Amino acid sequence: MAEEVSLLIFMTLLGSLGGFFFKRCTARGLRLSLYFIVNLGIGGIFYVAGALLNIWLLKLLPYTIVYPLTAVTYIWTLVFSYFFLSEKISRRKMFGVLLIIFGACLLVVK
Repeated sequence: MAEEVSLLIFMTLLGSLGGFFFKRCTARGLRLSLYFIVNLGIGGIFYVAGALLNIWLLKLLPYTIVYPLTAVTYIWTLVFSYFFLSEKISRRKMFGVLLIIFGACLLVVK
């Protein structure tokens, strides 16, 4: 099960990276440019890779574990937005992340 959970965490990383590159598309507005197309393409690749891994994981793990643990994506998103987009992390966001981590542990630890 540890290997599957590692894959699940990797899947959430892929999904969050997809969203991160989609956000980068908007950095210079929504006008069609090489910057926009490249970031859209990279984001799409990460997003599709995460979706395909999600489908495969649903074959290996129960849906009641896979779907709730996709919330780990929010943790990655918080980290990326702080370090790469200079977004602020409030106490409320940190509390939410702690709740996600606690909930994920309840689902995975036997």
